[in-house]
Amino acid sequence: MPIPKSLEALLDHGVIDEVVRPLLSGKEAEVYLVISDGDYRVAKVYKEANNRTFKHRAEYTEGRKVRNSRDQRAMARRSSHGRAKDEAAWRSTEVDMIYKLRDAGVRVPIPYHFIDGILIMELVQGADGQPAPRLGELSLPPAQADQVLETLLREVIRMLSAGVVHGDLSEFNVLMGTDGPCIIDFPQAVHAAANASARKLLLRDVGNLVRFLQPASGARRAPVYAEEMWQLYERGELTP
Repeated sequence: MPIPKSLEALLDHGVIDEVVRPLLSGKEAEVYLVISDGDYRVAKVYKEANNRTFKHRAEYTEGRKVRNSRDQRAMARRSSHGRAKDEAAWRSTEVDMIYKLRDAGVRVPIPYHFIDGILIMELVQGADGQPAPRLGELSLPPAQADQVLETLLREVIRMLSAGVVHGDLSEFNVLMGTDGPCIIDFPQAVHAAANASARKLLLRDVGNLVRFLQPASGARRAPVYAEEMWQLYERGELTP
C-alpha cells in the first residue's frame, strides 16, 4: 500500500518495519496496522486540529496542568505557539493516561513508542487472530452482554479510583479481545478531581455502556450506577 507521509520518518528510522494496511479512520486519528519490532502493532496518527470533529474540546482540557508557565499563558491566549503546545498536550494526554491506567490495572493497549506525535501500541486481537472488533460491531446474547457490562463497570471504577474519567466511552471505544474488553481512545480523558465536568462525563460514559448492553432497562439503571460511583469517589470510599 502507499506509505502515509506521516509514517515515513518512523519507517526511515526503523521504528516501523512495514505499514500493512489502514485499520480505522476516526474523528481524532487514523489507525494503521503495522509491523514494529517484528510484531503486528497499530500506529495511531492524530489528525490535525482543523481536520478533527471532536466537539467542546475545552470541556475536556480543563484542569490539565502545563509545567511551563510561558506555554500556559500562550495556550490561554491561543497564539500560534500556544496552539502548537495545546495540540501536543492533547496528543500526549493519551499516552500519559494509558500508562497511568495500566498501572491501575485497567485493560488498555500496551504502549510501545510515542514519537513525533504518533503512538505505536499493542494490536488487540480477536479470537480469529485478526484485529479485535469493536463492541458496537457485535450482537451479544443477553447473558454475555451482562458479563461484558459487569467487566466494563469494574474498569470504569478502576479508572475513577485512579482519578480518571474516560469522557467519551461507548461501545465504539471498546475492543473485544481474546482476554476480554479493552478500552481505547484517551486523548479527551479528564482528571476527576480537577475538571468540573467530570461527574457529567462519568454519567454519560456509564449511560452509554448500560444502554447499549442492557437496552431494556439501561435508561433507568445507568444513572444509579454512575451516581453511586461518583458519591463513593467524592467521599474517598471508592475501591477498585
